[in-house]
Amino acid sequence: MNFEIIGPITDIESVAMGNTDEAKRVRKKYGERDWNKFTGNAMIRLQNGRIRKAEIHWYESDGAGPKEFKRKRYLD
Repeated sequence: MNFEIIGPITDIESVAMGNTDEAKRVRKKYGERDWNKFTGNAMIRLQNGRIRKAEIHWYESDGAGPKEFKRKRYLD
């Protein structure tokens, strides 16, 4: 992850994973759980110190917490 989330994540939505190669990869890497993919908006601090609003995606499961945050696009 080449950014830091600063502040709350808003407008959170679940994205169904189903039985895809991506779901299999996440289960193999983090364990056999019911993983879900989420999307939301957050303020992030980039490595150069700049702060931007961005859409982010990540995986999460009960008891395992969020994994693999990715910036998808800037919103500002």
